[in-house]
Amino acid sequence: MSPHDEYDLSRRHFLVVGASAAAASQLMPYATAEAATNAPAAAPMANALMNVSFKVNGQTHQLALDTRTTLLDALREQLKLTGTKKGCDHGQCGACTVIVNGARINSCLTLAVMHERDTITTIEGLGTPDAMHPMQSAFVKHDGYQCGYCTPGQICSAVAVLDEIKQGIPSHVTANLMVKPAVTAAELRERMSGNICRCAAYSNIVDAISDVAGATT
Repeated sequence: MSPHDEYDLSRRHFLVVGASAAAASQLMPYATAEAATNAPAAAPMANALMNVSFKVNGQTHQLALDTRTTLLDALREQLKLTGTKKGCDHGQCGACTVIVNGARINSCLTLAVMHERDTITTIEGLGTPDAMHPMQSAFVKHDGYQCGYCTPGQICSAVAVLDEIKQGIPSHVTANLMVKPAVTAAELRERMSGNICRCAAYSNIVDAISDVAGATT
């Protein structure tokens, strides 16, 4: 066998092996697809459901919820309490503010299943058009709303703010931590800073809250 014959054999062997590998790689996607088709079905989503019981606006509700459901979506989609608004859905605008066990929270940032046996108050639980909460009446009196989209969150937050001050809870602008904070415009603006009003009715909102607090600013 001449050196050229040896070279031709090696080259031929190389081409055969290469062609076989290419054919195998072309078949693999089909094999993978067939395996996926024959794979057992995924486990049902029922495993992701969890029972939760909480009291909303004085009424106890028992729900079976996807564990990923936010409190905001549970209120709006499950209980049809659409007064609480979905704004940014990132906890930045405050439109979804509700009162849970007396404290205000952004309902878009918390899961519903985290609130077993909690007491929740939404804008619907504060008052009705025929029997408004004093804060709702004050917002009307002082024109504290314009487009109104943020108003439910603003009112829930305002009610909780006055309770925070009444309890003596300081804010970032409270000068003397040894003295119970007063209802001032600076305190109200700081404490309401998490509720954004795109219509910029801020001064009217401060007037409304101050009116309810019986304070002058």
